[in-house]
Amino acid sequence: MRWLFAVVCAAVVTAGTAVLLWAVKAPAVEIVKTAGVAGGAVVALYALWLNDRKHELESVKVADERFARSVEMLGNEADQVRVGAMHSLVWLANSTSRYKQTVLDVLCAYLRRPFHHPAWDENGADPDTVFLKELDPEVQQEQQVRRTAQRLIRDLLSWGDKKKEYFDLDLTGAALEYFWLDGRRVNRFTARRAQFYGITTLPRMRILKPTLFSGATFHGRLNLAETKFEGGVAFTEVTFLREVELGGATVGTFLALTDPPPPRQTGELEVLPGTAMRTAHEGWALAGDPKPARPRLEDHVEQDSGGGTGRGAGDDDRFREGDVYLAVEDAEVNPIGFDLKGLGDEGDTEPEGDEVKK
Repeated sequence: MRWLFAVVCAAVVTAGTAVLLWAVKAPAVEIVKTAGVAGGAVVALYALWLNDRKHELESVKVADERFARSVEMLGNEADQVRVGAMHSLVWLANSTSRYKQTVLDVLCAYLRRPFHHPAWDENGADPDTVFLKELDPEVQQEQQVRRTAQRLIRDLLSWGDKKKEYFDLDLTGAALEYFWLDGRRVNRFTARRAQFYGITTLPRMRILKPTLFSGATFHGRLNLAETKFEGGVAFTEVTFLREVELGGATVGTFLALTDPPPPRQTGELEVLPGTAMRTAHEGWALAGDPKPARPRLEDHVEQDSGGGTGRGAGDDDRFREGDVYLAVEDAEVNPIGFDLKGLGDEGDTEPEGDEVKK
């Protein structure tokens, strides 16, 4: 059918060229020659387009197959195979932009898998200082794989003068070590009930939509210096066991804090005008315009589609529909062992504001 269309177009171009040349009284030989060349050019251009289209479809197919194989290898028992699979996914994300959010979702889903290192029990603030005489090699290998996943997430995110892209991160319930996103750009950052071990370094970030740390625990020092929480931040029921660096950080839209505040704070968190707060939390180092009881937080924080969120046991988060609260179903878990729900393109939805009500 496509070739028939090309032939018809070529015939029309040939006839049109011939008529124009006849109108200017060109020689018959020139009319036939030029009209034939014009028609042939149309067919040739169509053939080139068709060939490019074929290669494009083949490239898409190859990319999809590579993605599927890499995800499958993430369930391999050998740690080096899992690391190789992660690097393969990152290569795919960098070469095929439509995969970048999907690959970030996969890496985050891997970090949401249950994991616990014995060193965390000895010194959660700085586990690398703990030397264990007896340690399961598989635990040690998995620790290195997870640190690779954290580093690759950081490498995929936009920063500095690079292309300004904003992607979602969903680390709900994840166990993270020395997590570092210095200067990265993020669209929506969700880390509900996450466990942060070692120093957590999140300075100079720019986060466009809500940042949700509700129920998380920071076992080590937390650095938020100069980070811009433009979509608001929720520290509801967060446990801070060490110092929090707030110098130069700003928050807009909404702010929800936990009591008691961190045992030690450096610098101040600037609250931008119009930022919604429930109550004035004494003990927090706030500057700017920290006034409570202003616009309802629900006006700022919309509902979340729930895609890609690994929900831990005992999660009683709820979503509002009118005046009725609806329970959220558990995320689907694939046979590989980590959550792949919501890896496709998501709508521009926002998390619901239950975590900022207290």
